[in-house]
Amino acid sequence: MANVTQILSRIEHGDPAAAQQLLPLVYDELRKLAAAKLANEKPGQTLQATALVHDAYIRLVDVEQAQQWDSRGHFFAAAAEAMRRILVESARRKARLRHGGGYQRQAVDDIEEPATTDGLDLIAVSDALDELEKTDAVAADLVKLRYFAGMSVEQAANSLGMSARTGYYTWDYARSWLRCQLQPDE
Repeated sequence: MANVTQILSRIEHGDPAAAQQLLPLVYDELRKLAAAKLANEKPGQTLQATALVHDAYIRLVDVEQAQQWDSRGHFFAAAAEAMRRILVESARRKARLRHGGGYQRQAVDDIEEPATTDGLDLIAVSDALDELEKTDAVAADLVKLRYFAGMSVEQAANSLGMSARTGYYTWDYARSWLRCQLQPDE
């Protein structure tokens, strides 16, 4: 994986050929992350994993707008954040009255059955994460890595430079905090 770090360094210095070399190296991992994130979305999601990966990649690897990548972990953390923003933008767009507002799409075969509302409201999760970030940025970053990048607690903690034990404490705190924000009546 040293190749990824070297290519990221070349992208940082404005090498347009490096961006083309990076995608094949990280595509499979980004695709798995995107598929995992979309699997947790509400029914009716029209964004596909491939499109999510490509949109996130375009945001991450803009040669004209140089970005600094400290490591492979930093790149994937940024990819998780980019995917989060894309999913939130998509959810907000669909929530607009012009795009159907609160109505849900239903397949013709499912008309007899009521529409399901399983899954979290992505906009509410994003807003709650923004609030958590104001009080505890590290906990918010850990949640982003777990939820949007699909990392384990150990991987996310390592990426943030903390011990696994601290990662588990932070994860427990963040989950409880988010639960209180998203389900205040319970």
